Amino acid sequence: MEAKQDDSNAPDTHILFVEDDDFFREITTQNLRDSGFNVVGFDRGVTALKYIRDGGTAQLALLDWKLPTISGMELFRILRQENIEIPTIFLTSLSGSVYEETALKNGAADFIDKTRSFTILLSRINSALNSNSGMIRATLPPQPTMLRIGSLELDTSSNRAFWRNQLVNLTLAEFRIVQQMASNADHDLSHRKIYDTVRGEGFIAGDGADGYRSNVRTFIKRIRQKFCEVDPDFNRIATYSGFGYRWLGE
Repeated sequence: MEAKQDDSNAPDTHILFVEDDDFFREITTQNLRDSGFNVVGFDRGVTALKYIRDGGTAQLALLDWKLPTISGMELFRILRQENIEIPTIFLTSLSGSVYEETALKNGAADFIDKTRSFTILLSRINSALNSNSGMIRATLPPQPTMLRIGSLELDTSSNRAFWRNQLVNLTLAEFRIVQQMASNADHDLSHRKIYDTVRGEGFIAGDGADGYRSNVRTFIKRIRQKFCEVDPDFNRIATYSGFGYRWLGE
């Protein structure tokens, strides 16, 4: 599978993040980027290994222990055997002491339970970087907030959306679109404006100069379906034909 690589202009520390839980990887990646890191993410160890062997670089690696095909520990050992020295933190749900002892005994920089807060993870990352070549420190992102817009609640600390107190299972991209539209309730947003929220300003996608429009329509269709799953009467997203969409205020 292809790398999910950050295309931003952030020139700072590159982190290799290998995690097969898509939702957890998306959330953690966004938090890391908000803190000033450039993140290259993979959902399998074999593709991460290929990235490194093909000349990819990273100043720190975050590895899940349980991965398809080869485990995080196997990936770590292969890199060490090939004299590829990347400070490595295991970020995993395996909290047993035997895993932590194995990781540290084999030379890992740290071992962190996934249930720990992002603040803890950030502190540990900074500690690992500071002990290796004096890497820069990251800054904490803005404090978490809960946005309430009528019957909609958006938890920006976890990128979760609630409609009338029921969780709407949105992806990170879908959450961003909902947040953008709801924060501009009763204002029309163009297809381009919405797509920029997901991919960045001016990103080219699809066929032709306006190919991104079909991608936005697909996003909106999925978002509507997910809200309707928790509320069959949901009708807050209006279509402005040929231009874009609007979140209807209450």
